[in-house]
Amino acid sequence: MSAILIHERDIVIPGEALAEGIDYLPGDNTYREDDKIYSKVLGLASIQGRVLKITALTGPYVPKIGDKIIGKVYDITMSGWRVETGTPYSAMLNVKDATSRFIRKEEDLSKIIGIGEYIIAIIINVTSQRLIDLTMREPGLQNISGGRIIKINCQKVPRVIGKQGSMISLIKQHTNCEITVGQNGLIWLKGTPEGEALAEKAIRFIEEKSHQEGLTERIQKFLVDRT
Repeated sequence: MSAILIHERDIVIPGEALAEGIDYLPGDNTYREDDKIYSKVLGLASIQGRVLKITALTGPYVPKIGDKIIGKVYDITMSGWRVETGTPYSAMLNVKDATSRFIRKEEDLSKIIGIGEYIIAIIINVTSQRLIDLTMREPGLQNISGGRIIKINCQKVPRVIGKQGSMISLIKQHTNCEITVGQNGLIWLKGTPEGEALAEKAIRFIEEKSHQEGLTERIQKFLVDRT
């Protein structure tokens, strides 16, 4: 006989039984052992038809091809820039992927992107040796200038963005800030000092309350009360 042992949006721990029987299927961050499905991580339970999924609440960022990230340049080589991503993975931005304009062999790469500068880039390759290749040759990818960069738990990024970008759009609307969210948990805020401060408070609020229901309405009230 099959049965679900948890409820929608329950917080579960690694190894906790979620369902028993063959009528249910393991989804993200779950596994089957004998006739039961268990959680792999600490996270938020989701029941989607017959599939059980867990949204992790903690854990490191795992790079994936297509992810937009924010990184900090820490070294310059003959062929490009080495970028810190906040992960154990080392990232490389090659000259050919940094800009569409022609770069001469003798050109000083530090004049294009200097050590200590932050960039917005997209992951185009992840190797088994934990190496990441980046590109900046797509719209919206650039060197970061001005504003402030904050770091959040990377597992909370989907909640900060919201469904179809609804949550981040709400924050932009009420703070008049330009906001770029990296999948690795780094976020760039650019606006007035007051707008940036309010945007950061709203994002910290989401990070802290990400497991709670009705978060969009609470954030809207939070922003309206302060603007």
